[in-house]
Amino acid sequence: MIREKLTLEYAQLTKQRDWLAYSLQECQTIGIRPTYTIDEFGLFETLCSRYARGVDFLIRKVFRTIDAYEFENQGTLIDTVNNAEKRGLISDVETLRTMKDIRNTLVHEYIEEALSEVFDEVLEYTEILLEIMDATLAYIDKALQR
Repeated sequence: MIREKLTLEYAQLTKQRDWLAYSLQECQTIGIRPTYTIDEFGLFETLCSRYARGVDFLIRKVFRTIDAYEFENQGTLIDTVNNAEKRGLISDVETLRTMKDIRNTLVHEYIEEALSEVFDEVLEYTEILLEIMDATLAYIDKALQR
């Protein structure tokens, strides 16, 4: 059962990764500016939404499922993140903490000007998120072949 769950989450993570990369490419083309057209702002909002969902899915679902698959104790979220670092899925816990803080800002920000202030961070950390997703997908692929 846990193997099927990990396989399903692998497929879901692959789709999320592809859509996130697509949105990143669109927004990198636009670049950081003092103002945005409605369409440009909409593309950045889509990127922000995909970024936030990607961070949540990775930490709260995929990393926990990997722990369960490898018979790790289902501890706290901190334990899960520490396990991801030990596996080499993330470079350091602090980077993931920053990514989570950006995610929290995104989901709780409703004013256009304040949201656009984090676009540069979203562009930067989306690239890191994609690297983490790639490392996680490779790790799961190997784990499922064992």
